[in-house]
Amino acid sequence: MKTLKQISTYLIWTAIALLLGIVHMWIVLEPNNESSSGLIQVFGDLIYEFVLIHIGLRIGSIIALLFILIDVFYLKRKLKNNTKSTIIRFLILLAIAVFVGITHYILEKVIDII
Repeated sequence: MKTLKQISTYLIWTAIALLLGIVHMWIVLEPNNESSSGLIQVFGDLIYEFVLIHIGLRIGSIIALLFILIDVFYLKRKLKNNTKSTIIRFLILLAIAVFVGITHYILEKVIDII
């Protein structure tokens, strides 16, 4: 029962991390506010949404992997009897998302590797 609870908890944290990855890509790609009227514009919207979801999920899975590793090897012991452990975990998840976002930005815009 304890293992099932732990797996479901990590699934929730993973879902949050995936959403953070999609939000990161939405910020990087900028919101698509143009109305689609022509055939080419419709294909452009499809490509925009595909890239948003596809790359956003990849970045979110990197965030989730880093968070789970930090949680398993460090946070579990430190936050064992803490009443605000969920808030601290969420803040650490946000910090990891910011770190991954900055790293992605540097690799894509500054160094031009991606």
